[in-house]
Amino acid sequence: MTTTVLTFTSSNTWTPLQKGTIQYLVVAGGGGGGGSNGSPGGAGGGGGAGGVQTGTANVAAGVTYSIVVGGGGSGGGTGGHGGNGADSSLSGSGLSTVTANGGGGGGQNNGAGNTGGSGGGGGSQGSGGSGIGGQGNNGHAGGGAITQPAGGGGGAGAASSSQNGGAGISSSITGSSVTYAGGGGGGFNPFLGPGGNGGAGGGGAGGAPATAGSANTGGGGGGGSFDGNHTTAFPGANGGSGIVIIAFTPAPAFGFNMPMGM
Repeated sequence: MTTTVLTFTSSNTWTPLQKGTIQYLVVAGGGGGGGSNGSPGGAGGGGGAGGVQTGTANVAAGVTYSIVVGGGGSGGGTGGHGGNGADSSLSGSGLSTVTANGGGGGGQNNGAGNTGGSGGGGGSQGSGGSGIGGQGNNGHAGGGAITQPAGGGGGAGAASSSQNGGAGISSSITGSSVTYAGGGGGGFNPFLGPGGNGGAGGGGAGGAPATAGSANTGGGGGGGSFDGNHTTAFPGANGGSGIVIIAFTPAPAFGFNMPMGM
């Protein structure tokens, strides 16, 4: 039977005309990066990637299924904490609701990264946030002083191990391999070194300015950096919105033909 791929970049509903089976990919919105402080300094952590859920299920003809696509979290302003991304979900009668949790926001200078689908990175003096098991990974802690880099956000495929965002996870549900849900990079002092790179899968880079997570990937936003004089602070960047993809295969239609002469 022919498989139809349905891609949802915003919330909607879907009503199959035939019963069948689905393969699904549900990606939540990425967390926003934390903002930097101008004086005395300190950089913002990268946003954690949105959580990722995959699986298969049976669907019934004529039943309306609800698809919710979560938005990315807001980047923190100067000295502000990044916001968590919003959850994405797939639900309907006879289907166990599938929920992917939004990525954790990145911490400001001395702030911890938030827990989320993947955890946000800690600010320069903050601890990394925890990822949710089965959906993502942990963010990394900052370097421990205002002159040190902030931690990267966790990705769906790997935890952050430094100021770089963790790598996302690849899926071929559309027929081509695409990587989703990379963590955002942590900020730093640009006179001492660059901000962290975003993780593969739409993670934004930390910097002055930081870059946002890519839309419809669930990538975390980059953390804001500060200048070498500790006088100019840059905000964190927004996380990327999520996505829901369904690959629907209708059940075979069995018929019966009466033999001739009966």
